[in-house]
Amino acid sequence: MTEDLRSFLKISLSKLEEINAVFLDPEIQIVQQFLDVVQKYGTPEEINRKARKASDLSYRLDWIRQKCPQYLEDLKWLEEQRDQKKFISVKQYRRKILGEKAEHLPFREDHAVTLEISAAQYFPWVIVIAHKAIAEQMLMPSRFIRVRKMREQKEDGELVAFAAAMQIIGASYVESLDTKGTDGSNIHLGGPETITGYFGGVGQPNEHALQWVDEYLYYYTNYGVRQVLNLNSGTILLGYLLHRIGIDIEFKISVFVGNDNPYAALWTLIGAKLFSRPDGSTPLVGLNWSNSVSNQTIELTAQVRKKLNFEERVRFEHHITEAWKSIVCQPYNRRIELIDLAQKVKNLSAKHEGGDPEVEMTREHPSDILDYFREKSEIIASGDWDHLLQNFLDKFEATNRTARALTENGLSFVAAQNLHYYE
Repeated sequence: MTEDLRSFLKISLSKLEEINAVFLDPEIQIVQQFLDVVQKYGTPEEINRKARKASDLSYRLDWIRQKCPQYLEDLKWLEEQRDQKKFISVKQYRRKILGEKAEHLPFREDHAVTLEISAAQYFPWVIVIAHKAIAEQMLMPSRFIRVRKMREQKEDGELVAFAAAMQIIGASYVESLDTKGTDGSNIHLGGPETITGYFGGVGQPNEHALQWVDEYLYYYTNYGVRQVLNLNSGTILLGYLLHRIGIDIEFKISVFVGNDNPYAALWTLIGAKLFSRPDGSTPLVGLNWSNSVSNQTIELTAQVRKKLNFEERVRFEHHITEAWKSIVCQPYNRRIELIDLAQKVKNLSAKHEGGDPEVEMTREHPSDILDYFREKSEIIASGDWDHLLQNFLDKFEATNRTARALTENGLSFVAAQNLHYYE
């Protein structure tokens, strides 16, 4: 009986042909409008060539030297510390945590967990934690998530400085484009104080999906920003389409998309497979789960991910800690669950968006997700700059607590790959 029912789930080739007919019909306006936006920037080959130039480290450093030289000294210092191997190696770190036991313990390198921190709003913060990592033999994350306004950081030069820092330390990073609900795209909502209203449509209505494409191509071609956050089913599809026609976009799906069960994730992965390139590649490099998911949901979806040959391509990004205010009920700490999950599921990212709850509750200004939407000038004027830096340091500490827990359980991690070398 079960197999009889299963047979009805097969998708016929005729259905795929009907879908193809939509994309290939020049009368379908939404497809033509998408292509029109792309063609403003040239052919896919021209677009990728511009992005490669803009993302070259020497090009970025020259740009900084000319337009915001105040960041050069910190970047030079970071390069020097990397080249002189001032950061703790993986072997040294394991010995620090486990002593002689580390020499004989077989670590699960095939299940290494990516250390991720969010949100890394400001370039100077990277330098602060780098100093701390050297002084206290801590680990720099290998993945940084950013939610700072693009226009603001373009103007002060931190957009390029941060990108250069990531290249120096060997970490991936994600930018969040300005075309989202807080830009006024939903006329029925105010600012972030009405964020619950976004669940009626997460802030990219009507023409804003195409504006997102336009904004992405601007930052991709002019600043080499390749990987961005995606938070709407429409722009997820457009990201798939950009990649399909030859543009080397990468994106991760935000927690706000709401992948909170294996069937939601199945739909996301089906889209990734449908629009993958002939070589099997997809622009979907990270799937950020809803905070509500259980280990079982991630384990079940890992079966699908593997079946679709995405196990090495699509990272499952899971919140281990969260901002103390405005996002989840506290206390929230999934570290113990991660230790169990990492033994079963490959290609995981441990995301730290808050300090450990017992630390957060002691802070005069605990981390608040709404701080992401504030102007830098307003933060400084209010006297909250040091508070937000402390929040980031708490996240850095939480990231290192996770690395320690993984190590104590014979599990491996991925830290900044140019800094924490294997001997």
